Amino acid sequence: MRLLRASRLPAPVRDALTLDRSERVLAFAPTRGGSHVVATSLALHLPTPEKGFTRVPWERVDQASWKDGWLHVQETSGGPEHHVRLTEPGSVPETVRERVTATIAVNHHAKLPGGGTVRIAGRRPPTGGEVRWSFVFEAGLDPEDPGLRAQAEQLLEDLRRQTGL
Repeated sequence: MRLLRASRLPAPVRDALTLDRSERVLAFAPTRGGSHVVATSLALHLPTPEKGFTRVPWERVDQASWKDGWLHVQETSGGPEHHVRLTEPGSVPETVRERVTATIAVNHHAKLPGGGTVRIAGRRPPTGGEVRWSFVFEAGLDPEDPGLRAQAEQLLEDLRRQTGL
């Protein structure tokens, strides 16, 4: 008979996390490396090799996917990618999907005047406040190219006028 896993986050894991006062744990899952992934009301906490955690606010998660026991997370604006093997995922994949989706205010694909496309994403933190914008350029385009950035910024300004954000 399989024992049910405790529904409380283990004390050593909770002690290793840096949580805001209003932040509450929504879901957690053990990892193959002996740590945990913790989804809270404000962020996704991913284990580091140093036995600590990287805190990724939900509005900084550009994409997350769950495949073959692995949680894959890409941060916005070309930030790092994270790949974590979960041994018992529980509700972590569903919670991640719901939390990331809840931050999306705008997700718009646009053609750049000079050719190619850019995805303009506007995300709002779970606590509310200003929309934070990011660009994801089509593969092969240099996101550091000042000309491309200027074109994307102009498209963003047009989008902000249209949406009122």
